Amino acid sequence: MGMYQEIKDKQEVFIIAEIGVNYYDIARVKNITPLEAAKLMVKEAKDSGVHAVKFQSYKAETLASKYSPAYWDQAEEPTTSQYELFKKFDGFGAQEYKELANYCKEIGVIFMSTPFDIESADYLEPLMEIYKISSSDLTNLPFITHIAKKGKPIFLSTGAATLGEIEEAVNAILETGNQEICIMHCVLAYPTSYKDANLNMIKHLKAIFPNYPLGFSDHTRPDEAMLVLTTAYQYGATVIEKHFTLDKSLQGNDHYHAMNPEDVKKFCNNMKLLQQIDGEYCKRPLECEQAARQQARRSIVAKEDIMEGEVITLENIAFKRPGTGISPKDVGKIIGRKVKHSIGKDQLLQWEYF
Repeated sequence: MGMYQEIKDKQEVFIIAEIGVNYYDIARVKNITPLEAAKLMVKEAKDSGVHAVKFQSYKAETLASKYSPAYWDQAEEPTTSQYELFKKFDGFGAQEYKELANYCKEIGVIFMSTPFDIESADYLEPLMEIYKISSSDLTNLPFITHIAKKGKPIFLSTGAATLGEIEEAVNAILETGNQEICIMHCVLAYPTSYKDANLNMIKHLKAIFPNYPLGFSDHTRPDEAMLVLTTAYQYGATVIEKHFTLDKSLQGNDHYHAMNPEDVKKFCNNMKLLQQIDGEYCKRPLECEQAARQQARRSIVAKEDIMEGEVITLENIAFKRPGTGISPKDVGKIIGRKVKHSIGKDQLLQWEYF
């Protein structure tokens, strides 16, 4: 069974830590090389509980024109041009990603990188099991077709997209014979405010695309309890992708809306708790409830001393714990009946008393 089928069949979460190009800033503050920083982040992400790490493979010249304006929060990332921003973080090529892929294999975490051009899509092919297509390339159908023809699973982000655009992208993949698609809800705003997260759209995507696993690529700031990601999972997203950093206080790029290792651990703990508490679907008494079923329910008891031959009335009985006697639901069956012998106050009535 391939990885895609496992993700599709299982309801357990698949967590992707998107390192992206955040390793450049980590290298600067730790005074190490970018490659050393990338490996450090891979190790920290793996140790915190993720299943995959993801980078971004591009060259500024093939990604954006020199006149492309910023669309992010410039209070967090002051660069005014997309080209200028991407140029600062495009130093890695095929050799660096090959070394990172080998390192990921060595320590036991899945390597991924989003390609942003044909060249990177091609050199990444022998290194990856899964392709991720950015929301920004959702309408780049020739590029999507090129990737889909490689026959590997595709995780498709849908930020800023209409349903029609999503359907066109999905159909472009299907036309190549590739049917291994995960559709990922995403909001293309950096950062995404909580009110704009629109996690209900995950349910809508499930209704429109019932045959595919769903995911969520998140750009909100991590909340204290990681409830955004946890809710996305509960709404049907079994693939969770979020930017990853070792220092959320760093200005620039994707640190300010990224999760750190502690955030990942919180989310993983949420997942473990959900797996414990979900339990069975059909309502029934559980083994752990058997004592309470007996002791916490009520029985019919003598409200006062009842003498031999006395008739049971509503006035001389009460309903009290434990529930090991005659149930209150059977009160109609004993009203008007005579007792065989005296019954003391607070004593549970039994069928043999009549």
